[in-house]
Amino acid sequence: MKRNILNIIWASMLTMSLTNCNDFLDATSPGTVDREFVFSDEESARDALYYGYETLRANRSLHSVGFFWHPVWGSDIEDSQDLYDPGTAGISEKWFYPNGTSNYNIDSGEGTEVFTELYKTIAVANSLITSFEALDNFQEIMEGEPNTMSDLYGQAMALRATCYWELCRWYGDVPHVLEAGQKVEGLVSRYAIYDYHIRKLIEVEPHMFRPGEGSTRADVMNRSYVQGLIGRLCLYDGGYATRRTDLGADFHVDGEGNVLSFDDWSIEKDGAVYGRRTDWKDLYEIAKVYLQACVDNPGSVVLHTTDPRTKDQNGREYGNPYQYTFQQMHAGDNVTLADESVYEIPQEYNYSSDRPAYIGRPSTGGNGQAPCVACGQDRIQAHFYYGWFDNNDMRRDVSVTVTGSNGQGQELIQSFDRSAWGKGCGPGTNKYDWNRLPSPNTQSYGTSGINVSYMRISDVYLMLAEVYAALGEEGNAKQYLQIVHNRAFPDNNDPNFEKYISDCGSVYNAVIKERALEFSGEGVRRFDIIRTGILPEVAVADRRIMKAIIDGVRDKGYYEFENGNQIPAYIWTKMVDAKTEYGYRLTTQTPVGKQDDPVLFPGWRGQHDDWGSIVPAFADQNMTNVAIKGLFKYIAPGSEEAKSLEAEGYVQTNWAIDMLKYEEDYATKLFAGYTDEDYAAKNPPIHLIPNTYQVLLNSGITNGYGFRQQ
Repeated sequence: MKRNILNIIWASMLTMSLTNCNDFLDATSPGTVDREFVFSDEESARDALYYGYETLRANRSLHSVGFFWHPVWGSDIEDSQDLYDPGTAGISEKWFYPNGTSNYNIDSGEGTEVFTELYKTIAVANSLITSFEALDNFQEIMEGEPNTMSDLYGQAMALRATCYWELCRWYGDVPHVLEAGQKVEGLVSRYAIYDYHIRKLIEVEPHMFRPGEGSTRADVMNRSYVQGLIGRLCLYDGGYATRRTDLGADFHVDGEGNVLSFDDWSIEKDGAVYGRRTDWKDLYEIAKVYLQACVDNPGSVVLHTTDPRTKDQNGREYGNPYQYTFQQMHAGDNVTLADESVYEIPQEYNYSSDRPAYIGRPSTGGNGQAPCVACGQDRIQAHFYYGWFDNNDMRRDVSVTVTGSNGQGQELIQSFDRSAWGKGCGPGTNKYDWNRLPSPNTQSYGTSGINVSYMRISDVYLMLAEVYAALGEEGNAKQYLQIVHNRAFPDNNDPNFEKYISDCGSVYNAVIKERALEFSGEGVRRFDIIRTGILPEVAVADRRIMKAIIDGVRDKGYYEFENGNQIPAYIWTKMVDAKTEYGYRLTTQTPVGKQDDPVLFPGWRGQHDDWGSIVPAFADQNMTNVAIKGLFKYIAPGSEEAKSLEAEGYVQTNWAIDMLKYEEDYATKLFAGYTDEDYAAKNPPIHLIPNTYQVLLNSGITNGYGFRQQ
C-alpha cells in the first residue's frame, strides 16, 4: 500500500481532531474527519478510507507480534520457543495464567497497545460512516446495484466490524463506540456488539463489489470478505467463550436488548463461566446463508486444486497448490495478491512486514546476513507434526519445517534444545520464509514485504462445512470439507477420505481437525478450540500426549504414532552442496519416488539459490543444505544402519532426546494454568486479556475474571 505521503497528510488532518492523542481514551474518540473535505470528491473519500486501512496494517501487534503470539503460541498444535516461566507475561497469558489471574501484572502484557490502536481505527471508520450517512443523497447511494460510494461506505462498515471482532475475541466485553467523537467508555456485552455488526454488514453487503468487479481487489474489504466476516462473527457470537458474571444478571443481552440465556459447560469461578448462548443455531443459520453466498460467487477469488507451476528452469518440481498460495504472498512486488485471499493486508517490499521475523521459518542470522534474523517465535508441537498429518498430505512440509537458516546461507536443523534461541525448540512454521522472496532485503528483520492473508477462501469453505455439520446437514458439510481436504493430496484426491471422517468420529470433528491442518501457524487453532467448546479437553490431552512422547523417547529411544511415524531420539545429518548436485538450493515438493532422498525430503526447505548475489560475503558458500536420515523412522545408535550412514559422512544429531532436558517446558507444564484438576472440576478457562490500569482509569471500565484493577 504505497500511500505513505497520503497517510501522512491524513494523519495530520486527523491530529487536528485528536485530544490528547497519546492517552486518547480519556477524551473523545479520535479521527473526526471534516465532512466537506471528505466528500468534495470520490477520491478524497477513498483516501480517507485508505488511512483507516493503514492504521490496521500498522497495528503490527495485532497480526504479527504481541497479541498475535497468543494463538500461535498457545494451542494444542502450536507452542512457544520460550522456557516455562509463569512470571513472564508471554507464558502467563498463553498458558492460561499459571499463577492465577489475581497475581498477574496487568501492565506487563505484550501488545497492550492493540486495544487503543484498534479504537483509533474505529474512530476513522466512525468518522467516515457518520459523514456518509449525513449526505443529502445517502439513501439514493444505497439503493439498487453497487456503486463506488456505496462500496466505500460498506468498506468503512467492514473495517469497523473487523476491529470489534478483534476486540471481543481478545477482551470479551468492551466499549462500543459508534459515533464520531464519542468517548470510549463503558462496557457493552460482546453478544450485543456482535449482533449489531452482523446486522449492519447484512445491510451493506448487497451494495459492495466483489474482488474482480471493476478495480476491486482483495486488498480492500470487499463483498466476499463481508460475507465471510458475517459468517465469522456468527461463529464467534454463537460459540463458546468465558464470560463475566459479575456485571449483573441482565448485562449479557442480544442486539435487541433481550437478556440472553446460556448453555454452560463450566461451573462459575472468579466471576466467570464458560458456555454459549442457547440461540446459537439462529446465528449459524445466518452464517450459512452468507458463507454459501461467498462460496457460490467469490468474485475473482479461487481455491486452487492444482498448482499452475510445473518445473522451473533449474529443474525444480512443484505440484502443490496449497504452497502456491503462500508463495504468492512472497511476491515482493506489493502488487500481487494470493488468489485464495478474500482479504489480504499488503506489506511494502523491503519496507514492512514482520513475517518471518516473528512468525515463520527461523534464522539465527543478524541484520545484514543471509538471511537476516528471524526468531520465528512460534513452534509446532511434535505430536502435530508427526501424528496428525496423513503422510500423503502435502500441507505438512509447507506448514512445518525441521530446518531453519544460520544467517550464512546455510540450512540449520531446528533442534529441541529449548535454550537455543532461533535454532531450537523443535519444528517451526514454514509458511513464511526469507529464502522464498525473489530478492530479500537483509538490512532489517522487519522488511520482508510478505503479505498477511486475513481471510482465505479455504476458511470460508471450512466455516461453511462447520455450520452445516453443526446444524445436522452432514451431506453438505462433507461436500465442502472434501474440497479443501482433497486439494492437499496428490491428484486432488484422498482415497481414504471416508476413513478420515470415521477416524475423527464425526463429520463435525473432521471439519474442526481439518481447520487445524489447514491453518497451523496462522493463529487460528487457539480460537477454534475456544469457540467450539473443546478447550478444556484438548488442554489436558495435549499435556498427556507430549508426556507420552517424552516417556517413549526416554524408554525406547523413540515414540510411535498411530500413523506409523516414529519420532526418534537422534537423527543423522550432513551438509551437502545442493546447487552442484541438484541445480538448486531451495527445494520444493518432494518429487514422486524421491521420499528417500535426504535432501529433497522433507520438502520446501533448503536455502535461497543465490545468497551470494545479495550478500557477497557468502558467494563462495557451497555446503548449503542439510541431508537428513531417520527423521520419521528410528535408527538405533551403533546399529549397522547407523554405522553405514556414518561411513557416508553423516553425523548422529540430537533430536527428540533434547526434550528430556526440558520436560517441564514441552509437557508437564504445558497450559499450566488449566490443570487436570480444573478440567475435572469443570472450572472455566481464562483465555481473555486484561486491560491495563491506564485504560481502566481513562475509560471507566473494569477488569473481570479475577484480574487486578490496578
